[in-house]
Amino acid sequence: MPVISAPYAFNEGRLFVDLESVCGQPLFLKCEGFNFAGSIKLKAANEMVESAERDGALTPDSVLVESSSGNLGVALSMIAASKGYRFLCVTDSRCNLSTRLLMEALGSEVHIVADLDSNGGFLGKRIDYVRGLCASDPRYVWLSQYTNAGNWRAHYRTTAPEIAAQFPELDVLFVGAGTTGTLMGCARWFREWRRPVRIVAVDSVGSVAFGGEPGRRMIPGLGMSMRPPLLDESYVDEVLRVEETDTIRTCHRMARHGFLFGGSTGTVVSGATDWLARHDTRGLTAVAIAPDLGERYLDTVYQTNWLQDLYGDHVLDTEEVSTLTRQARPASRGPGRRRRP
Repeated sequence: MPVISAPYAFNEGRLFVDLESVCGQPLFLKCEGFNFAGSIKLKAANEMVESAERDGALTPDSVLVESSSGNLGVALSMIAASKGYRFLCVTDSRCNLSTRLLMEALGSEVHIVADLDSNGGFLGKRIDYVRGLCASDPRYVWLSQYTNAGNWRAHYRTTAPEIAAQFPELDVLFVGAGTTGTLMGCARWFREWRRPVRIVAVDSVGSVAFGGEPGRRMIPGLGMSMRPPLLDESYVDEVLRVEETDTIRTCHRMARHGFLFGGSTGTVVSGATDWLARHDTRGLTAVAIAPDLGERYLDTVYQTNWLQDLYGDHVLDTEEVSTLTRQARPASRGPGRRRRP
C-alpha cells in the first residue's frame, strides 16, 4: 500500500474492465478515474505544471488559469491547492454542477462563460476570456492544454506503456478525442512499438475536431468547437462519430451491470462496440480508454429530467435499454493468432 504526502502522487494505471459481458464484444476498458482528481486529466495537469515550474513560468505569486470543461479544472484545482498556487478555471454552462462545486471546494475560482462562439460552442469565448485575463495582469499563467506538448507527453510516458504492459498483443485502441492529448500521446507511442496497432479516434457528433458541421453538444469531455492544435491526423487510422443519445444509452447500459462511468467513456464504448460489431473479432485484442467515472454526471447523464428535457421522452426507453442489456452476449474470440482488422 503506497503512502503519499501529495494528492497528485497517486494514480492507479493498471486497472482494466472486461466489457464482453456488458456489450457483447471483446473489449477491455482502461479505467483512469482512480486518483484524487478522479480522471485521466491528472496526468496532463501534472506534466504541464511541472514543466512550467522547471521553465520558471510559475512563481509563488502566479495565478494559474485554464479553460476546461471540467476534469482538467478539477485536476489543476487539486494540484494548485497542494502546491499553494491560486487557480482560476474558465468553463461554461455545460460543466456539471458537481464538478464546479468540487473545484470551489478545493479553493479555486470558477468563471462560467455563457456566450456561444461562431461554431456554436463555448470554447472560443472561453479562450478569449483567458487571453484577456493574461493581457490584463502578468501574474496569470495560462498552461493552454490545447497547445501544450505536455498534454500529449504525459500519455506518451504513462498511458500507452501501461496499456502495452497489460496487452502485449494489442491490435486496436479506441481513444476519445477532446484536446487530443491522450490520443496523440498514445498514437505516437504505439507508432514506435514493435507491432502495428490500429488507432481509432472517437468523437462526438457536432464536434468539428476532424472537420464537419458544428452541432449542439451537451455532454462535456469529448469534442471540440475548433480543430485541436495538438492533432496530427497522420497518426490516426480511423475516426468514429457518436450521437449523444448513443452515449447516454451506453452509459446506462454499463450502469445496469454495476459500472458507473462518465459521458466520455459512454461515447468511446459506444463507438468501439459498433466498430467491433462490424469487424471480425476472432483473436482480436481491443482496448478503449475510460477517462473518468460517473459520479460527476449524476445530475446530467444519469438524471431523467435533464435527459428528457434535452433529448425527448424516449431517449432512455427502459424497455430498449433492458433489451440491449439482454442481447449483450460474449462474442466468440475463436482460436488462432490475434489479427489486425
